[in-house]
Amino acid sequence: MSFRKVNIVILVLAVVLFLLVLHHNFLGLSSLLRNEVSDSGFLGLQPIDFVPNTPRHAVDGKQEEIPVVIAASEDRLGGAIAAINSIQHNTRSNVIFYIVTLNNTADHLRSWLTSGSLKNIRYKIVNFDTKLLEGKVKEDPDQGESMKPLTFARFYLPILVPNAKKAIYMDDDVIVQGDILALYHTPLKPGHAAAFSEDCDSASTKVIIRGAGNQYNYIGYLDYKKERIRKLSMKASTCSFNPGVFVANLTEWKRQNVTNQLEKWMKLNVEEGLYSRTLAGSITTPPLLIVFYQQHSTIDPMWNVRHLGSSAGKRYSPQFIKAAKLLHWNGHFKPWGRTASYIDIWEKWYIPDPTGKFSLIRRHMEISNIK
Repeated sequence: MSFRKVNIVILVLAVVLFLLVLHHNFLGLSSLLRNEVSDSGFLGLQPIDFVPNTPRHAVDGKQEEIPVVIAASEDRLGGAIAAINSIQHNTRSNVIFYIVTLNNTADHLRSWLTSGSLKNIRYKIVNFDTKLLEGKVKEDPDQGESMKPLTFARFYLPILVPNAKKAIYMDDDVIVQGDILALYHTPLKPGHAAAFSEDCDSASTKVIIRGAGNQYNYIGYLDYKKERIRKLSMKASTCSFNPGVFVANLTEWKRQNVTNQLEKWMKLNVEEGLYSRTLAGSITTPPLLIVFYQQHSTIDPMWNVRHLGSSAGKRYSPQFIKAAKLLHWNGHFKPWGRTASYIDIWEKWYIPDPTGKFSLIRRHMEISNIK
C-alpha cells in the first residue's frame, strides 16, 4: 500500500514538473511572438523620455498636436537646438518635438533642452538603434555626413511617431520663420504619403543650380546604366525633390508600407550600386525618389528655401530671405561651421550649450586669433 502511495506521489510530482516546464516555454514563446510583431520588428527605436510640459504660449487643450521630427547628432546638436527654438517661438500651436538621437547623445541633449528658453517645450527623445541599417548601407568615405546613421531616421516616421496620423520631418540645418501650423496643413492628394518641395519649381534652386547640370532631376541621383533602374521606366529628366523638409501622411505611409519599400531599395543598392556615382545630394534621396515617383504632393517652395549652405556667399536679396518661411543650409557650409551665409539670422535662434561641449567653430577660431 505504501509502495503504491509513493508511486502516486512521484507521478503527481512528475505531472507538476511537466506543467511548470510547459508554462515556462509558453511564456517564452509568447514573449518571442510579442517581440516579433512589435512595430514590424523595429525594436531599435525606443523612447528614452517624454516631457509633457506646458508650451510657452497658452495652448488650447483641444488643439491638434503637431508632431515635428528632427534628428540630432552629437556634432550637429547646436543646429537641432536652433531649429527647435525657431519653431517654438513662431507658433502658438501644440507642437511636440520627436528628437531622434543616439544613446550617447541623450544626456547632453536633455541638459540643453532643460535650460533657458526651451525648458517648457514638449518633446520626446527617441533612441535610434544603428542595427536597423545593417545590410542596408554601404560604407563610402566620399559620402561623409550623409552616411551617418541618423540621416536615415526619416525613413522610419511611423515607428518614431506611432500614434500620429500626420507628421513633419525636417533636417537640423534649418530655421523656421513662419508658423509651423501652415506647413502642417499642407494639402496632400488622395493616395499620397508625403509632400516635398520639388527642385525644378523652387525659386531658390533656380537661382543657384542654373547651368549646374543634372542636380535637379532623377539622373543626378540614379544610375540609369543599371538595368534594374531602367526597368522602372522612370524618366531621367523627372524633377527631383528635396527630402530635408516634408509633410507625411502616416496613415497612408503605413498602408503603402513605405518604410519596407525604402529598405528594399537600400538593400538593392548595397548589392548592385543603383545610385549615381556623382550623387547630387544626400544618400537618402535616391530611394525616396524611386518610392515616391509621381506619387507625392508638393509643399510651398517658401517652406524650403534651400542651398544656403552651398557657398559662403549671399545669393538672395534681404527681402527674399525675410519672406522665406523656412531657411535651409543644405550643403557644406553650415551656419555653425567656419564660414556660412546669413549666419546673423541663424545665430538669432541659437542657444549656447550650457555644458560647453558644443561651440561654434568660427567663434572658437576668432578667440584663438585674438589670443
